[in-house]
Amino acid sequence: MASFDEFQDYLDQGMNWLLEIVPNLITAGVILVVGWWIVKFINRMVHRFFQKKDYDQALETFLQSFINIALKLLLFVLVISQLGVKSSSLVALVGAAGLAVGLALQGSLSNFAGGVLILIFKPFKVGDFISAQGVDGTVKEITIFTTKLNTFGNQVAILPNGQLSNNSIINFNAEDTRRDKIEIGIGYSSNIKKAKEILLEICEQHSGILKEPAPVVFVGELADSSVNLTLRFWAKNEDFWAAHFHVIEETKLRFDKAGIEIPFPQIDVHQKA
Repeated sequence: MASFDEFQDYLDQGMNWLLEIVPNLITAGVILVVGWWIVKFINRMVHRFFQKKDYDQALETFLQSFINIALKLLLFVLVISQLGVKSSSLVALVGAAGLAVGLALQGSLSNFAGGVLILIFKPFKVGDFISAQGVDGTVKEITIFTTKLNTFGNQVAILPNGQLSNNSIINFNAEDTRRDKIEIGIGYSSNIKKAKEILLEICEQHSGILKEPAPVVFVGELADSSVNLTLRFWAKNEDFWAAHFHVIEETKLRFDKAGIEIPFPQIDVHQKA
């Protein structure tokens, strides 16, 4: 059984340890609070700086995210150091943690590298309409790890940057103009020349369809139940979809008026008497 003197020694040692650690805890707490405020202040300043400068929006978002993470990591190191962790031990701890995190987050590191590649080579930018990974949408935001798209249905699709940078991407806004291709079937008894004239007339009368390069229409296929005409025309990106849907609707209306048949699947039923 421990004597009173031994108990007193343990108590003194505990008090001495508390007296040593409490100031460090208080200082670490102050550093954490003040540092967190400074991090938020710097982030606001960075945000205001980019708002005043005409930089690429994707680069702005990426750098703001990177600066925010780097500042918080630096604050964490300062707080841990103040608690008495030696720099050599901290380096070893960070190294071991970095290895463990690196192995656990291989996909995230790949996404980070993909984000850097996207910013360097710029296959697309914020505001572009792209098709990638089976998703079509307008680029809303490019962050460190992911890219956000707004789809036709106004849903937000989040795509990993690693997959984006390593797979095919179709950027519909990379050029100022786009070429449309519309296939329309007419009956074998219909007048091919008349149908072609109507299609070219529709294109001629629509202000959003470019006159140069000129629209073209040709017989693309003699199918089982129809003569398939192919219409190709060029339009600016902002006029493309309006022109596309206008041509389809006008084709149906004018073909009906001209007596040009647009075949559709039918079944003939013969009943024996």
